[in-house]
Amino acid sequence: MSAKYDTKTNDNGISAFDDIKGLDVAQNRKLRHLQGISVRNLALSRPLNRARGKTIDDGSLPHALKTPAKALAQRESHKLEHSRSSSDLKSSPTKLNGIHKYQDSESDVPAKSRPPAGKLRRRSTLNWSNASPRVRQTKLEDVAKERMADTWFSLHCSSVSDPIYLSETIEKAMNPSFRFFDLNVYGPAVTRLDELTIKYWAKTENMQDYILLVELQLCLRALQFIGKSLESFHHPLPLNCILLHLSDGIYTSFTDLPLDEPVLSAAKSAKQTQTLQPTSSFDALMRLSNLDDCIQDALSTREKLASQITALLNEQKQSMDTINAASQAEQSLASTNRSLSASRKLLKIAEARRSELQTSLEARRAAIATGSLTQQKAQSNLASAQTNLSFRRSLLQTTKSGLSGQVRRICEDLLSIYPIEPFDQKPLSFIIRGLHLPNAASTSASDADPAITAAALGHVAHIVYLLSLYLTTPIPYPPTPHGSTSTILDPISTNMPSLAARTFPLYQKGAVTYRFDYGVFLINSDIELLMSRQGSRMVDLRHTLPNLKYLLTVLTTGKGELPVRKKTGRNALGNLEERRPINQPEVGEKGLHANGKLPETRALHDEGA
Repeated sequence: MSAKYDTKTNDNGISAFDDIKGLDVAQNRKLRHLQGISVRNLALSRPLNRARGKTIDDGSLPHALKTPAKALAQRESHKLEHSRSSSDLKSSPTKLNGIHKYQDSESDVPAKSRPPAGKLRRRSTLNWSNASPRVRQTKLEDVAKERMADTWFSLHCSSVSDPIYLSETIEKAMNPSFRFFDLNVYGPAVTRLDELTIKYWAKTENMQDYILLVELQLCLRALQFIGKSLESFHHPLPLNCILLHLSDGIYTSFTDLPLDEPVLSAAKSAKQTQTLQPTSSFDALMRLSNLDDCIQDALSTREKLASQITALLNEQKQSMDTINAASQAEQSLASTNRSLSASRKLLKIAEARRSELQTSLEARRAAIATGSLTQQKAQSNLASAQTNLSFRRSLLQTTKSGLSGQVRRICEDLLSIYPIEPFDQKPLSFIIRGLHLPNAASTSASDADPAITAAALGHVAHIVYLLSLYLTTPIPYPPTPHGSTSTILDPISTNMPSLAARTFPLYQKGAVTYRFDYGVFLINSDIELLMSRQGSRMVDLRHTLPNLKYLLTVLTTGKGELPVRKKTGRNALGNLEERRPINQPEVGEKGLHANGKLPETRALHDEGA
């Protein structure tokens, strides 16, 4: 059988035959195609009788005979009806045989004539139209609660006593949509059926138990197609409308009556009356007999040929085996040759890799040997290096102690050259070499002599300059000591482009007052830096001489005696001349060698000074 008529089912439960024809053929709809069920317009109570849009008697038919006598009789038999303006007021004036008639919303008998008063208006006669908003809200909530209910459904088949599927319960919904399901698990005995019974159960808040709201017996062939989705269906659905979701779209049943559809040919032939059919002619029967004989002859010939071919194959079996063995040997030889060539290529690659590894190993052995020799030399020099390290450490300690002693001696010399002593028993008032220098707060006072203040500041600038050299401490504002015309430079400020603008005087005569005050501030900042490097703390930046006296006192404090001053002058020069090598150049009149360098004696002399 060809694949066109194969009846195997695919993954969606639809047979190949159904795929070819499609589900639009009603006979192809089976339970295996059913995937889900939803309900729209849920209503637990029957609606009130609404006004019909047309009459149901024969007198209102378009082709019915209408005479003036019949119209008069119908008008006299009409009874008075109460107004139903709280529901619908759909009656409209109609004209029949020149007389205006009004049709009641429920009665089919023409009403008495009334004078036309234009368009009819609905009268507000609802009993709760003028109620408060709270009452209206309560009324609307009650109406919504009456429409909302807890629902579930069950599916039944005639061949199975128990329900084949029970849905979940959806609470408080007017248009419930249940979860999709798959009925293929029940086997072909259920999935190939086209009839089922749906029992829909509902319960509101006022009910104690579930009630059977709808029991619908359906034949899937009698369903009406709505569309692929409900968004494309724009017509109103009836109350308690059950929608069936099949694999190709959504179906429903708008009526309980089955559709008049053609049945299958097999069922149709069983119900049709048996009629006589004309039989074949003698010539047709003879032709069929001849064809049967030909077929039998062909079958016998085929069997004879098959037996002959089998005998020939048995006779030539040995030669065929030999040929097959030779062919197999040739194929095996070709495979062996291919494997041999591949193995030779791998062997060449392995040999090249081995040579590279051997070269790398030789280089590594040489590097290891060189490293071993270097390690041995380092180990042999380690003992002497450790001895030299201990000697260097002791020498460094001796140099540091000697250096600190020399700094003490130099500071003692500076205190002897520039003595700083108290003045007039005033607190924090000092003189330097007999020159009184007031503090920065009173430097520009009227009682201070500008010449004495400038000379004292020149001594201070000289001491700060020498201390920065002896203590190897660079200061941010280097002073230029020139006695009473000393200056100080501010290389940090960038708002003054020229060097002259950044040079501030340490004298008052002929200088701007704020520049002089700023110069005093800079020299005090240098003293503060020197004190912080020695671990001392400044009390007030404006006290120039007290801070400088405190710094020199800290530098001269120490244990032990002061070291002896090195020899300077002619004695030291004579000793150096005796120790000078023969090839050392002579010293000129200016104390420089021929190459322009300062001799060692001059350097020593400057250091001692």
